[in-house]
Amino acid sequence: MKALAGLLLVVVALPAYGQDVFTCGSFKAETRRTASGTQWTIARGAERASETAVLKSGPRYECIDGEVLAIEFTTSTGNSFVDLRFPAGNEIGYGGQIVRRNNRFVLPIQARPRIEAKYRTAFDYHCRFNLPGDPIPEASRADCLF
Repeated sequence: MKALAGLLLVVVALPAYGQDVFTCGSFKAETRRTASGTQWTIARGAERASETAVLKSGPRYECIDGEVLAIEFTTSTGNSFVDLRFPAGNEIGYGGQIVRRNNRFVLPIQARPRIEAKYRTAFDYHCRFNLPGDPIPEASRADCLF
């Protein structure tokens, strides 16, 4: 009995490196914690993409409209990112511009034309960043929350 109790103590004392699995439409996301950070792999059919980083939080997965995979994480240096993956294969990623309102992502209005039309209403938009290389068309400003 003492040997069994000692073995259980050793097992409980081992680091808890876990693996999480999340599915969204055609996507399957797997997260694995390692001694040096976090690794996540996104698969869609035969396509696979992996990333490894030291994170403060995440990755947190969300399924939007049952088909769009959102991956949200914060690096150990405090930079926040969101990566949106769409069923047709296109990807949109933003760092430092993540805003949530009423449990919805609020993206820069410049993202709107890059999102497949059927998913555009799943997001809200802001007009905070008018960059010379990616200006905000005046006609788009009416679609911005702020």
